[in-house]
Amino acid sequence: MTPTRPVRLTKREVEVLTLIAQGHSSKDAAERLYVSKRTVDFHLANIYEKLQVTNRVQAFRNAVRLGLISEEAIDPRRDN
Repeated sequence: MTPTRPVRLTKREVEVLTLIAQGHSSKDAAERLYVSKRTVDFHLANIYEKLQVTNRVQAFRNAVRLGLISEEAIDPRRDN
């Protein structure tokens, strides 16, 4: 059996996933990060591939389970 490689997200991928998990659209996340919507969608595609998921909810759940982001990062009471 081949050992699986640990999943690693870049700092920017963590930023994108955190904003998306907080309920921001790709467009809003792009504005907050000063990049294009296409760039955010590119990061999301990379995140999905790395986490082997097909949507935002699965990506967030897997990232939390793997310890890549914390649930506290999406606390709606925080003003981000």
